[in-house]
Amino acid sequence: MTNIWMHIGAGSFHRAHQAWYLHRLLQEASAEKWKIAIGGIRNDVVPLLTALSEQNNEYTLETVTPKGVRTYEKITSIAKVLPWDANMTSLIEQGSKEETKIIAFTVTEGGYYLDTSHNLDPNSADIQTELKGTICTIYGAVRAILKERIKQNGKPVTLLSCDNLRHNGDRFRHGFLQFLELCKDTELSEWVKKNTTSPNDMVDRIVPRPAADLAPRVKKETGTDDKAPVMGEAFIQWVIEDNFIDGRPALEKVGAEMVKDVQPYEEAKIRILNASHSCIAWAGTLIGLSYIHEGTLTPDIKQMAWNYVTEDVIPCLTPCPLDLNDYRDVVLERFSNPSIQDTNQRVAADGLSKIPGFITPTLIECYDRGVEPKATAVLPALFFVFMEEWHQGKLPYEYQDGILNADAMHAVFNSADPVATFAGDKALFGKLAGKANFVALIRKAVDDVKKWRATAKK
Repeated sequence: MTNIWMHIGAGSFHRAHQAWYLHRLLQEASAEKWKIAIGGIRNDVVPLLTALSEQNNEYTLETVTPKGVRTYEKITSIAKVLPWDANMTSLIEQGSKEETKIIAFTVTEGGYYLDTSHNLDPNSADIQTELKGTICTIYGAVRAILKERIKQNGKPVTLLSCDNLRHNGDRFRHGFLQFLELCKDTELSEWVKKNTTSPNDMVDRIVPRPAADLAPRVKKETGTDDKAPVMGEAFIQWVIEDNFIDGRPALEKVGAEMVKDVQPYEEAKIRILNASHSCIAWAGTLIGLSYIHEGTLTPDIKQMAWNYVTEDVIPCLTPCPLDLNDYRDVVLERFSNPSIQDTNQRVAADGLSKIPGFITPTLIECYDRGVEPKATAVLPALFFVFMEEWHQGKLPYEYQDGILNADAMHAVFNSADPVATFAGDKALFGKLAGKANFVALIRKAVDDVKKWRATAKK
């Protein structure tokens, strides 16, 4: 019997990360068989699902090292493609089956609709839409799936977030239970508490959106006319809390780390890798660069990221089971890989979730330690100047942010003191918001960023 891992979110990251691990596990003769049923919540997934269906659910993964060595692998772990429709018919049907032991998802940081206190934002337009009966978030989709699962068999199931969200399992679970409370669905809420688990995990692999030259290169190198290829860096990591309620794949056989506590790994990854990634994307955009490697290879920008990690993050995270100085250097080497062609547009997205999720904890902890976080303040300052460009219609690309309220953001820059308004935003900065010393710090950092930009812009 094949167990099913149902995955919601058919994007490049899942197909280059979790699907790769399950593909490798299928090569292990002694391993219990697990395969993926893949689908999505939004209709923009339709072209990809169609392409996968037309090529037997298989696709090519290209990986590339920092030195430019490329390898190709056909990924065979997808058993079923779940066609999209507005009622989530296929997702609900598959999720309700007993063979589905794990319901996993990659919906981006903004897809959890959490405020800085990690509570569900009930005023979000998508949440309000869902409360009126239209499924458009992970919460509504999982609710519909589980209600049907109870009708069909009522078997326990693991709900696994695979997003770059600190304590992602705990945060999803908290948000989901709050959503059920808003729905007044007490019966399902009690069932979820008893019959599901939500492990925390940390996922890592840089996976850019597939560029136009990927498919032709795959065809040239493999002979396969692939309509759904994906590419990523050679580096890959997955650290998972071993807290599955009804079985799991033996992922430790193919390099995943099963641990009791994910926190030290995810803190290092989120604060060092994810925050630095955003820093480089915002800074690079401001001086006319298009790709992450270009920014990382620009000494001033690399120094911003290096200073942030070295001066503020490492002291906050010490002691740690990881060598944080080494981790910093490996991360910056990965970012400098010119073969990845990761765009600033992709990495700069969802800043309104990334500031409170990736950056504000370090700001707060520095102040708590009695240290002014000058190096960290550069990151929100970069975002401020970046969004000022957005406000003026000067960004070279469309900024994508799942929780952006355009009117509210324009109002920030139309206010009498935009920096003070920005630094006073509790959704971004929590308990620091509006404090005089913090506002002054951000004001100076914004001035420094603008001076740097004036001399560095291409």
